[in-house]
Amino acid sequence: MNLALRFYTVLWRVVLPLAFARLWWRGRAEPLYRQHWRERLGWGGASLASAERVDRRPVIWLHAVSLGETRAAAPLIAALRSTLPGMRLLLTHMTATGREAGQALLQPGDVQLWLPYDLPGAMRRFLARQRPTCAVLMETEVWPNLAAQCRRAGVPLLLANARLSARSARRWQRWPSLARVAWGGLHAAAQTADDARRILDLGAAQATVLGNLKFDMQPDPGLQQQGRAWKAAAGRPVLLLASTRDSSGQSEEALLLQALPAALAQRVLLVWVPRHPQRFDAVAQLLAAHGLAVERRSAGGPTPHSAVWLGDSVGEMAAYYAMADAAFIGGSLLPLGGQNLIEACACGCPVVLGPSQFNFAAAAQAALEVEAAVQAADAGQVWAALAHWVDDPAARSEAAQQARAFATAHQGAAQRQAQWIAATLAAADRGQ
Repeated sequence: MNLALRFYTVLWRVVLPLAFARLWWRGRAEPLYRQHWRERLGWGGASLASAERVDRRPVIWLHAVSLGETRAAAPLIAALRSTLPGMRLLLTHMTATGREAGQALLQPGDVQLWLPYDLPGAMRRFLARQRPTCAVLMETEVWPNLAAQCRRAGVPLLLANARLSARSARRWQRWPSLARVAWGGLHAAAQTADDARRILDLGAAQATVLGNLKFDMQPDPGLQQQGRAWKAAAGRPVLLLASTRDSSGQSEEALLLQALPAALAQRVLLVWVPRHPQRFDAVAQLLAAHGLAVERRSAGGPTPHSAVWLGDSVGEMAAYYAMADAAFIGGSLLPLGGQNLIEACACGCPVVLGPSQFNFAAAAQAALEVEAAVQAADAGQVWAALAHWVDDPAARSEAAQQARAFATAHQGAAQRQAQWIAATLAAADRGQ
């Protein structure tokens, strides 16, 4: 074990009690965090190792940290089942929303667990118990001890739908010996050429540009129908503030409320959907403190008299996008790197983006180039862009068509990445 990895591991052991305390704290609002806690240390849970020994069917371990990665994994898992018939799925997560969403992706014989914390013993126990054929991590979830223990156990390590921002790459480069442990020998299916270049610079064995899985995510027809019903019930234009976030004592909700034109607020239904469920109550209080009458999704649907509707639900974004005339995508007014705009475009919802887009730079730039989205420099410009689409139905219709066309044009990554995973496994079997 190199010195940087030793230091990293010692630090993890020091903060481990705090990690469990945080789980217990978050479990107040999301009880799933308090369940199956032994899995976080590599103990307990069902095992697929015996099945692999008996019938030699591949056990594909896929790690999707949270809700967004889990939903992006859905088309990849479907493509893998077609490409590798009979495969068993070992699906791991770190967040409650991810684990809840992942249940819908399981078939009989699959297993779902928490990913162990990144400690050598926990990872070693996990791999010895599960014996996966390969490890497929989603997007950015590369951990040093996970990588080291996969290498030790002979488990090929793959990064699907891989993305790495310039800022994240610089952070890894501050610890080059730790980066070599985490990224050395890894095979990546990168979203863009820039992602591939940065991943290779950190020592990966391979980085092939295969596109973004999020373009293959199909909006649920039932949710879209529900959204259209909500819009009809509202009886007025609907503006959506989606995936809004906070950071360092600031919140995007506060920035938007400070710039909200009173005249606009009086003639539309404002729908706010914060990114994280644990913020639902705080955002409701903030909206009320600004004199807005807040109704909640959990209490029922909107009415013609609703002024502000809080989307305090998980897994219904397709419905919220379907009901909206236009949407602002959060995580972008503050320097947080943005959130996924592709789902909104697939639903035909015109999109306003804030200035911070480093997590989704390629998709955001591509959408802006074909006028499937517009970018605002601040909260005031966000409201101006949204108001323009409310006031100009023809412009809104054109933007909606451009958004759908943009989402459709970039599909196909799921099949490409499934075939890449199968080919990588075949090469590993041949000892290449």
